[in-house]
Amino acid sequence: MATTGTMQLRLISPSLAVFIGLLSVFSPGNCDEQVPLIAWTSEGVSSPSQSPPVAGHIVEQQQLSSYLEKALSDGPKNVVLFLQDKMSIEDFTMYGGAFGNKQDSVFPNLEGALRSSSSPLVLPAVSRPASNAVIGQLQEQLETSPLYLDPETLSQLRLNASSPALLVFRLPYGIGADLMSAKEILSGNDEVIGQVMSTMKSQSVPYTAIYTALRPSREAASVSVEAGVGGGRSLLQYRDRYRERERERERQRKMKERAGIYGPVEFKEGEETCILMWAKSLSVRILRSGRWEDHDLTPSTFGEGVSPKLHGSSCDKTKARLVLNYENVLGHRSFKLIFAMSQRHYRVSARRWFTLDALELEYDGTKATFNGSRHIYAPAEYSYRCESVTSFRWPQLVPRTSKDPANQWRVSFEDFQIQGFNVSGSDFSYASDCAGFFSPGIWMGLMTSLLMVLILTYGLHMIMQLRTMDRFDDPKGPAISVPQTE
Repeated sequence: MATTGTMQLRLISPSLAVFIGLLSVFSPGNCDEQVPLIAWTSEGVSSPSQSPPVAGHIVEQQQLSSYLEKALSDGPKNVVLFLQDKMSIEDFTMYGGAFGNKQDSVFPNLEGALRSSSSPLVLPAVSRPASNAVIGQLQEQLETSPLYLDPETLSQLRLNASSPALLVFRLPYGIGADLMSAKEILSGNDEVIGQVMSTMKSQSVPYTAIYTALRPSREAASVSVEAGVGGGRSLLQYRDRYRERERERERQRKMKERAGIYGPVEFKEGEETCILMWAKSLSVRILRSGRWEDHDLTPSTFGEGVSPKLHGSSCDKTKARLVLNYENVLGHRSFKLIFAMSQRHYRVSARRWFTLDALELEYDGTKATFNGSRHIYAPAEYSYRCESVTSFRWPQLVPRTSKDPANQWRVSFEDFQIQGFNVSGSDFSYASDCAGFFSPGIWMGLMTSLLMVLILTYGLHMIMQLRTMDRFDDPKGPAISVPQTE
């Protein structure tokens, strides 16, 4: 497929890969705001050729839209988008076998797809706003909503060559103190690409594939160092500064992990975030043979570099559905935690409120449902937050019926916060806390004040009951005689 690009790139070509690495360094604009974009078609499918821009040109959003429109008008209507969290052209020059050693390449499946495609194109420099708008542009041109999948779910989907489809596969990217972690993750992403292409080939459906990212993975300082540009003492200074920054970032990341600070689960519809969910701790329990078995879902849901699978999630103006997909939870191969929310206008309060209608647990064909609408609600423009949300011990989540499988489960959230509507950016709105007005401290103050008032009232009552004598002994007058009788 012909895509927006400055030039074609065979990842196995040493000279061309190095040239594109240099091009990404000396191209105009901020290098930190550019990401590569690679596109190809399935084997045996031809695509029209397009005139690439001049070398060093940064592809902007309008130009990218025109390239995609022409490619999709003549190419396959089934589009597979591999959207990575972060990526830079240096990831390919460093790990793509660009220096002649193919055995060291971590992209064998991607390189094979580019070799088999009739006209693969690569854009080394796409502006970050343009790459972030790829899903929206494809959705507008295909006139279909994006479908977020994983390779296992794709095998259960039946595609039609005549019906357009936009399949989105989110790929992670992580980098630690050294670059080995990035290499391992990129290798895993390439395996996902190969698995998806194998599934599409088994269904004999022609497709157009696009591989890009939301933001760059490397900074300008690291670009010049790793690409081998220039020489002298300045490069050593840049290298030292870059390493110091990386060590500082790693130290801060570890401190945040120790403190339990991490980003919320974020579901996007297109390019806009529509659901946010966060918890300090998330665990589930099941009753088996009279004993409770628990499983902590926090490490697989939150944390640095953790990307939970959210396929099946959706959102609109009145309904929101967040689906967290897990594997091998308490002996269940497939396990889903589903938050079903809705919002509507209430005449009594003259405003819109959203409620967590149900918390569903799906496992191996069984569904357990907890009702949360009685306790978990907030104004539609707010988020909901509660220090503890459980299905036991003053439960906010209650099984719908006495025969529901939810009676065998216990769900517990610590420091829980969720927002399914009116999300702005990647941050929660003002939180409507579940804590009642009369907190334990307020009750203690009221009871103490009441006790003091009672003591004061009793004292005043005792003083008011005092009575004086009717007669007093006057020393100037006659003495009071008290007759004595025997």
